[in-house]
Amino acid sequence: MTTISDLPRDMVEEIVSRIPLKLMREVRLTCREWNSLLKSESLTKMRIGKEETMEKQGESRMVVLTNDNLYLMSIVVDEKKPCTEVKGKLSRVKIYLVFHCEGLLLCILKDDKTRLVVWNPYSGQTRSIQLIYRYTKHIFQNKDRYGYALGYKKNKKKKKKKSHKILRFVDTEHCFTCYEIYDFESGLWTTLEVTPHWRIHGVEHGVSLKGNSYWCASERNSPIGSRSIDRIICFDFTRERFGPLLRLPFSSWDGTVNLSCVREEKLAALYHQAHCMEIWITTKIEPKKMSWNKFLTLELGPEGPIDVQNFSFFIDEVKKVAMLFERIFVCGEYEFLERNNFVNIIGVAGDVRQVELGEIAVRAYKLNVCPLVPSFVQIKQPARGKKRKQSILENCRFDQKLLIMKKKPAKGES
Repeated sequence: MTTISDLPRDMVEEIVSRIPLKLMREVRLTCREWNSLLKSESLTKMRIGKEETMEKQGESRMVVLTNDNLYLMSIVVDEKKPCTEVKGKLSRVKIYLVFHCEGLLLCILKDDKTRLVVWNPYSGQTRSIQLIYRYTKHIFQNKDRYGYALGYKKNKKKKKKKSHKILRFVDTEHCFTCYEIYDFESGLWTTLEVTPHWRIHGVEHGVSLKGNSYWCASERNSPIGSRSIDRIICFDFTRERFGPLLRLPFSSWDGTVNLSCVREEKLAALYHQAHCMEIWITTKIEPKKMSWNKFLTLELGPEGPIDVQNFSFFIDEVKKVAMLFERIFVCGEYEFLERNNFVNIIGVAGDVRQVELGEIAVRAYKLNVCPLVPSFVQIKQPARGKKRKQSILENCRFDQKLLIMKKKPAKGES
């Protein structure tokens, strides 16, 4: 009996390229032959080509984190009738936060504070990473105040080779700071000596671009207070250092600022005030300079159609639209009855179309969205039988920082 493995290679790749992403893990585990096929360069090019074709036709794919689960979703930006479709549930464990870097996802688990998981949804490859220190609930009153970022060290000689790293940091209002980095090559955590002259705003909304990570920030001791967000700061994973504070194309005194990536090539910044919203896109990114161009401006009414308390956004330059994902509370007589989520499709001319997200939106407390880039980047795995022991020095450094924080007088004390 003829099986699919007996078919010509190009025909098999065409069939496999049509398999939904949510079923890729099961296909990988079928046999070694199928697992090798999914990692082949020719199949990678074919899948990426299909994704680019869909994008040109107005279909965008993204990962949505809601109700502690990851979902694959597509949005078709059609002039007459835009629509969304949930392609399937991706995660099997509860996820608290997710960060994206060129096709890889860094997942912060909800019920396990001892490890992180890096995952490639297309190949199904994962790597579990143990944290070097116990979860510090006693410091942060049961809240996870850590910021995370996934990036990679650039190799000048071998441009395709990427050495991935994870940045984990905390910077509290009590001046307790801790910055540590994990190297996939060594499998070890290292404490970085960082004295921040900045304050990062919205650690959950950092974005990675070309291996580096960016956050909205302000000067730490700014005389106008922490409400003003007028800068952006970059962490360089190659040098393992933060760059200088670079100016955003606006100064947000009473506004909200969020960042996003545009096709893994540019940064986008959204600035929202009471009656106006602006989106800017970078035209140049250099170590000590950024230049921006305004993408669109939207005038809002006294009770504007967009709630920006908790939202994600991204740009489709082909269709010349911005897509904003927002959370809306439906208020009952005595309480909030349910939470429905929407995507607002905003054209450069200022037109707004609203599409409901459907089944994944009901009673969703938090909504995080990131674009899904097809990638077969191999996640570096630790060498078998050679488990390296983390240095005790790293734990001692953390204890010393805690001791310094506890000795500092509280605000108002002398």
